[in-house]
Amino acid sequence: EALFYVVKVIIFDIFCVMPKRVCVFAGSQSGNDPLYAEHAAALGKELATRGYELVYGGGNIGLMGACSEAHKAAGGKVISVIPDPLAPVELSGESVGHVFRTKDMHTRKEIFATLSDMFIALPGGLGTVEELSEMICWTQLGIHRKIVGVVNTLGFYDHYLQHLDHCIATGFTRAKYSGCWCSAAGPVELLDRMELAVSTNAVPEGAVNTWTPFPAGLAAAVELEEMDDYQASAT
Repeated sequence: EALFYVVKVIIFDIFCVMPKRVCVFAGSQSGNDPLYAEHAAALGKELATRGYELVYGGGNIGLMGACSEAHKAAGGKVISVIPDPLAPVELSGESVGHVFRTKDMHTRKEIFATLSDMFIALPGGLGTVEELSEMICWTQLGIHRKIVGVVNTLGFYDHYLQHLDHCIATGFTRAKYSGCWCSAAGPVELLDRMELAVSTNAVPEGAVNTWTPFPAGLAAAVELEEMDDYQASAT
């Protein structure tokens, strides 16, 4: 049975073209201005309109819920990845789409990074900023070469973006790595900029290219909805 699963995953990897997926990081709160939720819903709808699948952190509360529910309502496919401690409905609400539960946050982010072709941050708190920063750092380091976008609703990320510029100005980040991220005041303009960056190969190569790849078959396991089998085979 295990051999059959491995063969099936290999065949899937070779012969199937994976749809483009975008991972969205967002707050589990809605913020104190209705435009935050409006932009989250608009992003979810626009991603579906452009044919992207949505990967997100599960639940249906705050901006995470607004984005995922709008994406599903517009006909998009949603993949929820949520750690067991956050999975209870009383904490996160009902997750949208295909739900995969992980044992910890590290596995969750590994799945985010493996499945997704691009990353977008909506406004959010400490968790959102941490995830956003890590994906930028992974592009800089060469763990992956994927563009990271920021929906800067009402200037929410002005100070964060200024800090990134400050890191370059003070010599702590090389100027070429400014191509790891882009931002816009709204979701449609941001997606236009991100797609342009990808199509023109504007995302810089990372500093190191000797990283160990993520486990083979992970993306295929999710696509085949056999994450439980994959996790069992990895332990």
